Amino acid sequence: MTRTLGNAAPDPVLEAIGRYAGADNPSAFLALNLETSRYVQPGLPGVILYRQSGRYLVQFGGPFAPDDSYDELLRRFLDHAEGQGRVPVAVQLQRADAPRYAEHGFTVNQVGASYAVDLDGFSLHGNKFMRLRNKISRALRNGLRIDEVTIADWSDELGEIDQAWLSSKGEHAAPLAFLVGQLGGPAQRHRRLFLGRIGERPVGYISYSPVFGARAGWMHDLSRRVPGGSPGVMEAINCAAIQVFRAEGAGWLHFGFTPFSGLDDRFELPGHSPGLRWFMRFLWAEGAAIYPAQTQYAYKQKWSPDVVIPEYFACPGRASVAGFAHVFRACDAF
Repeated sequence: MTRTLGNAAPDPVLEAIGRYAGADNPSAFLALNLETSRYVQPGLPGVILYRQSGRYLVQFGGPFAPDDSYDELLRRFLDHAEGQGRVPVAVQLQRADAPRYAEHGFTVNQVGASYAVDLDGFSLHGNKFMRLRNKISRALRNGLRIDEVTIADWSDELGEIDQAWLSSKGEHAAPLAFLVGQLGGPAQRHRRLFLGRIGERPVGYISYSPVFGARAGWMHDLSRRVPGGSPGVMEAINCAAIQVFRAEGAGWLHFGFTPFSGLDDRFELPGHSPGLRWFMRFLWAEGAAIYPAQTQYAYKQKWSPDVVIPEYFACPGRASVAGFAHVFRACDAF
């Protein structure tokens, strides 16, 4: 099953991520981020998305291409990188991509996982959701109101939330990019935005991006809140969005990629790097300064995901920690 968004697509990339191999990547819509570069070849259907970081070309996902041009498009991209004297690496590859990259000479390791909830019959009833229900109830008792809104009507207020959120991260903090969604730009017409207010004061928002493929639905993407204030704000906003999506017949709510989480030896490919596997586990345990994986994972587990989707990092030849570090440089993490 694929999902397309019709002739209103702001870019041919949107058609590629909805139709071709790669559409099952729940984060595929991030391909529409404004700073992402696109590699295409005339006469060869499909697109490869990447960002340059130093001497590395950091690819997002596998080729979004029909199966019969997937490998040829990847081969030409690798030739393109070599011709520029740059090293191609790839992140957020899906399980179907991983062996194909291995065939092209990459070492492929699991780098984390994404999580999804089946909305068919989803309910917060039961003991396992008691704490979550209590947090949501507390936020609502504190006067939280939740509405689906547009950026045009709330741009100043959203900017104030962003600034307050960023200021809480420290003096040198910057918003992550590349593997995180955006607000605004031509692709905004396809996103959904839910805003929480207490009184007339906006206190948090969550942006949702469309998800294509076999588990079509929405992805809980960019989310920010004013520090402090009422507990349960983000949980209540997400619960309200779930109610809307279920009423519309959406199948799945995805929670996106969490680096270093969900690591499992069963997901590794033959020929993976044991050293990089150890490093991923080390970053899960000790890498909060690089990425707050455990905090993100804990939030996602509150919703009792039905599916854990392994995601992969690929490096040409032997695995390289330096190559992996450039994934985070491409995201402006440091």
